[in-house]
Amino acid sequence: MQFSFQLGKFLVIAGVLLVALGLFFMAGGKFSFFGFGRLPGDIVYKGKNTSFYFPIVSCLILSVVITLLLWLVSLFTRR
Repeated sequence: MQFSFQLGKFLVIAGVLLVALGLFFMAGGKFSFFGFGRLPGDIVYKGKNTSFYFPIVSCLILSVVITLLLWLVSLFTRR
């Protein structure tokens, strides 16, 4: 019984975090928080009829931030 409660709690927290992250990205296009998504090192190619964009530096920064947040959560939830 305890495991299912912990799993449910985890899923609710993960859902709230995903909604917050989604709202951040939706608003980020309008307000451009700290230039996120247009950082130096992001790959942009604009051809005559095509364009390609890959935000590699933005992905790396986002990965580091999420890793640190999850590390902090695991640090404070240990018994």
